[in-house]
Amino acid sequence: MSYLRIGDVDLYHEVAGDGEPVLLLHGGFCSLESLRAQSDALVTGYRVYAFERPGHGRSADIDEEYGYARGLADTLAYLDAVAAGPVHVIGYSDGAIIGLLLALDHPERVRSLTAISANLDPSGFSSPDPALDDRPAAPRPDVERMHYDRLSPDGPEHADAVVAKLLRLWNREPRIDPGDLARIAAPVLIMSGDRDMIRPGHSLLMAASIPGAQLCIVPGTSHYLVDERPELISVILRDFLRSAGGPAR
Repeated sequence: MSYLRIGDVDLYHEVAGDGEPVLLLHGGFCSLESLRAQSDALVTGYRVYAFERPGHGRSADIDEEYGYARGLADTLAYLDAVAAGPVHVIGYSDGAIIGLLLALDHPERVRSLTAISANLDPSGFSSPDPALDDRPAAPRPDVERMHYDRLSPDGPEHADAVVAKLLRLWNREPRIDPGDLARIAAPVLIMSGDRDMIRPGHSLLMAASIPGAQLCIVPGTSHYLVDERPELISVILRDFLRSAGGPAR
């Protein structure tokens, strides 16, 4: 396994493929396995960079509380460590929020941004309304917990501490003003599921606030859309990257 010293911690990372650089940013209580299908689809044509934030996947936890400012700082330090120039950013959930902050505060580092299931503030992230989903209820295996139990150097028993810190984070952050999104100049794709914990209207607000941004609401999917429709999402990602000036080879 490959680790990089980022700040005061060792973070697991992967680099694969050849072509224009793409950076994958995973979600909260996720590992890189949550975006494995997308990574596999992109390495034929792009150079894909990815790392796991503290307390996620194969990266050990930190004593401090989580914050998107820390996630942004770690992302910048990672890009410097791997000597990656401007990248196409694909972020999922918490990773999408970090991607938005990267595009806002460091536009020179971003070729394009795909923000999957992002929210601008805590009110944009809520439990899905059962009335919107008439599909038969079926228990979903806690895939991310299984990945955590298998991968975490802190051991399965530490998962509750990570979740507790994430819940505190999600209750107080992010705090992004929709008006600030007008400053983003890179090509942007906003994506979410039609039964996401991010309401379609919230995704529409984000897309409408960014000049020229595209909006994709993936049918029949929840907040776990990257796992539920991986082939479709990979096709959409490759098409958007081509339109954003990143032709696959």
